[in-house]
Amino acid sequence: MIRASGSSIRALHRGDVDRAAALRAEAELSLREAIDALRPHPAIYHAGFLHDAAKEHVEASVLAALLAGDPVPTADDLGVEPPAWLHGLTEAASELRRNLLDRLREGDLDRGETLLDLMVDAYDALVAVDLPDALTNGLRRSVDALRAVLERSRGDVTTTVVQERLRRAIESS
Repeated sequence: MIRASGSSIRALHRGDVDRAAALRAEAELSLREAIDALRPHPAIYHAGFLHDAAKEHVEASVLAALLAGDPVPTADDLGVEPPAWLHGLTEAASELRRNLLDRLREGDLDRGETLLDLMVDAYDALVAVDLPDALTNGLRRSVDALRAVLERSRGDVTTTVVQERLRRAIESS
């Protein structure tokens, strides 16, 4: 499940949307099987293994939606617990950085700024979650890490905007 989700994310970064979708479907099937098998065993169900796997599936699913401009699937849509969804959203927002940098390298500043805006929106939503860490499985640390990724990304976009303005000014001289 984790491997299929991670491979789906890598396929998304390569632009192989069909392969990414097939891998997400594989992860989804494995997740459903795991949930069904572990539900009668709450000690194992809540031990963290399933949370980590569900988080990876959420990350792949949310990243695919964000990159495609589709609505972000909810925890209910994905059939996962809210803490796994929150962590998956956090990770997906961080993954946007890679795509953002790829767009900047290609000279697609508009798309880079759009991806930065998506990162900001995700961060703003996540930072507003004010629940104890015991309920969110340590979400605050993940959101703090996202903030650092967001600030580095903002710096990269800002640098690229300034360089582009300078290039245009030189060319128009």
